[in-house]
Amino acid sequence: MQTKAGQKIYSKITQITKATCSLQATGVGYDEMAIVHGRLAQVVKIIGDRITLQIFAGTEGIPTNAEVVFLGHPPLIKVGEELAGRFFNAYGAPIDGGPEVNGEEREIGGPSVNPVRRRQPSELIATGIAGIDLNNTLVTGQKIPFFADPDQPYNQVMAMVAMRAKADRIILGGMGLSNDDYLFFKSVFENAGALDRIIAFVNTTENPPVERLLVPQTALTAAEYFAVDRNEKVLVLLTDMTLYCDALSIVSNRMDQIPSKDSMPGSLYSDLASIYEKAVQFPSGGSITIIAVTTLSGGDITHAIPDNTGYITEGQLFLRRDTDIGKVIIDPFRSLSRLKQLVIGKKTREDHPQVMNAAIRLFADAANARTKMENGFDLSDYDERALRFAKEYSNALLAIDVNVDVDTMLDTGWKLFGKHFTQAEVGIKQELMQKFWASKN
Repeated sequence: MQTKAGQKIYSKITQITKATCSLQATGVGYDEMAIVHGRLAQVVKIIGDRITLQIFAGTEGIPTNAEVVFLGHPPLIKVGEELAGRFFNAYGAPIDGGPEVNGEEREIGGPSVNPVRRRQPSELIATGIAGIDLNNTLVTGQKIPFFADPDQPYNQVMAMVAMRAKADRIILGGMGLSNDDYLFFKSVFENAGALDRIIAFVNTTENPPVERLLVPQTALTAAEYFAVDRNEKVLVLLTDMTLYCDALSIVSNRMDQIPSKDSMPGSLYSDLASIYEKAVQFPSGGSITIIAVTTLSGGDITHAIPDNTGYITEGQLFLRRDTDIGKVIIDPFRSLSRLKQLVIGKKTREDHPQVMNAAIRLFADAANARTKMENGFDLSDYDERALRFAKEYSNALLAIDVNVDVDTMLDTGWKLFGKHFTQAEVGIKQELMQKFWASKN
């Protein structure tokens, strides 16, 4: 071993796999960064003096006598106002042609916030997407995933959320993005003139898959700066967490760890929790809200990735294509925001809970009518009206391209009720009927 400027340098690697290498070393800590044969690496396993390093760019071409330099610190990024409007790679280096960022260095991947520093979320975070704001309202400090099939336009939805959300800062963490998706995000943000509040950390399909493991924690370290130091409402968008988990699987398999369900590592739950539990509402007013895409394989909700995600998060948002209108909608039956009751009717109009519940009940009646029709049964007049309502409801309020404020969503709901049903069939409290039925119809 040699030392240079406080750095430990070794030149004898004992084992090399496709993603990791091992050597004998002392005085090294978990998550410490190193440079192996000119490539960035991170300590992922320590047994006695045997150290295993995860090589982000892969190990191809690394000889056993390669120089290994331990840097003495975990991964770091520089934070500050200069991050605004910029695109970075997984390590926090600019990829947009702009200059390096000057700012305070912060460690990536620190612990989640102590519960005594948390406040119960109680602030509405509006996205402008009716299928979310009306039926599955989000709250600052919440963590919630989008469950979507790989062929659905989930990145377009994330871009819509980024453009419409009422947040001080939007931070995008892109994992395994195609170049088309990367350029799409960049174009949307630039053309909308919203770069001043958007920051992106991106790993593309051309980058090594293992680099994806840094993206969520890098994005969240930047989010913590703006939420804690500047008391801002920060919305973190992560896409695609399934590709993040696949990278976890690659590393664990290369380390000869025994896989758990669906070839995922046994640590999957804690790995995901270390990300999602960064969502928080601070007493000072700053907050971190996390919306993350989890793509499903063949719609399998029981796969280890969505299964573990569901245990950690506070609901889920499902995308599905509505064949009646030919658009992608937020599925009202499979979507759920467990924290919406903290704001609907309190931070939104008093009729919000009743309109939401009535609309979904009537939409369910339409689903029953459709089943009757598909099985050859005659439809009643009510069934026919329910089907017409469902089509208009999907088009006007569930489709992801609807961009209106919450009051307009509620007014639209009242108009659809009055168009297709009687007051008794809608079943909303009489005092709200008296206040809104006539004025909205």
